[in-house]
Amino acid sequence: MSVDNSSSASPSSERKADLFRKLSADSVLILPNAWDAASAAVIAAAGATAIATTSGGVSWSLGRGDGQHLTRDEMLQAAQRIVNTVDLPVTVDIEGGYGPAPEDVADTVRAVAGAGAVGVNLEDSQAVGGPLFDLADQTARLHAAREAAAAAGLPGLFVNARTDVFLFAIGPSAGRLDEVLKRTAAYAEAGADGIFVPGLLDLDALATLCAESPLPVNAMAVAGGPTIAELTQAGVRRISLGTALAQTAYTAARQAAAELLTTGTYDSLTDSLDFSTLNTLFHP
Repeated sequence: MSVDNSSSASPSSERKADLFRKLSADSVLILPNAWDAASAAVIAAAGATAIATTSGGVSWSLGRGDGQHLTRDEMLQAAQRIVNTVDLPVTVDIEGGYGPAPEDVADTVRAVAGAGAVGVNLEDSQAVGGPLFDLADQTARLHAAREAAAAAGLPGLFVNARTDVFLFAIGPSAGRLDEVLKRTAAYAEAGADGIFVPGLLDLDALATLCAESPLPVNAMAVAGGPTIAELTQAGVRRISLGTALAQTAYTAARQAAAELLTTGTYDSLTDSLDFSTLNTLFHP
């Protein structure tokens, strides 16, 4: 599949970008993460108002481990299939931007806009576990993303800046919130529209971050963690699930396969979506 990233954003993309910004501003935005066209279609049918991708899920579907092992083209092809399947705004996890330089990030953002997506997540870690890009380098990368979106004819593209200070336990624990606040202020100056802090689920710390951040805060919910209501009460404005839905889907597949292979029964399939329901989610 080829992705046309040479032309300006279409009127459809501009409309979806405006809608995505309105959804982000008007209420708490809940984003169950998709990893392929089928998962996106199912999530849309469940009532989602926008679709976010998960790089982990995309990576697993292509036989890779998560952690910046995708190529730009592989990510774009997955994003394009999702955009072509659902009539909702799509925001794409572009990991570290598929290259360390601002020019690499700019190339990725132009390509994402060309694919019809209207948002990106850009992380500040150079690799799984760190290190993080230093502040000057990451702000330059975010600035390049902002300029690239405008050059692609989609100035409204939503740039969600992800910082991995808590996810990868960077630095002394007592100083992590201050580091996030420092990075958030700098990322806002560079043109980011939101701040994503995976790994931070302490409600008191989240409340402090939400109160002091110049950007709306995105949290990653996890099983056993704070509820949507609790995260909302703390001031979080966007909530996503990362790889959790993909993990659930693959767990269900493993359980059904194990039942078939061990007991010869099919009870795990009882509550599955039926063939017709799934098949009608897709264009001929």
